[in-house]
Amino acid sequence: MPEITGYHAHIYFDADTQDTARQVCEEAARLFPVQMGRMHARKVGPHPRWSCQLAFAADAFDRVIPWLMLNRQGLTVFTHPETGDHLADHRDRAIWMGETLELDLSIFDKS
Repeated sequence: MPEITGYHAHIYFDADTQDTARQVCEEAARLFPVQMGRMHARKVGPHPRWSCQLAFAADAFDRVIPWLMLNRQGLTVFTHPETGDHLADHRDRAIWMGETLELDLSIFDKS
């Protein structure tokens, strides 16, 4: 079984919800040992919407995820583990809060 070395939670937003997303991400980073990434006002990587990444260690999962469940302010949150197998982590091992969206998994094509 692969080892989970950490997690990424991607908070999705658009022009109308960008301020809300920033508030959620900044509060998570203030309350927990979470590294907040940039607020990307464009699609980045496999993500189908604008997003901000919250990165955290595996031992923070039991605090960060319940907080996001209760405080996501209606935003869609996509969370995946970090095991080194990016395709499986994004495709098979993900947790969605809110709307489930289609990722562009072609960036993980190994051919």
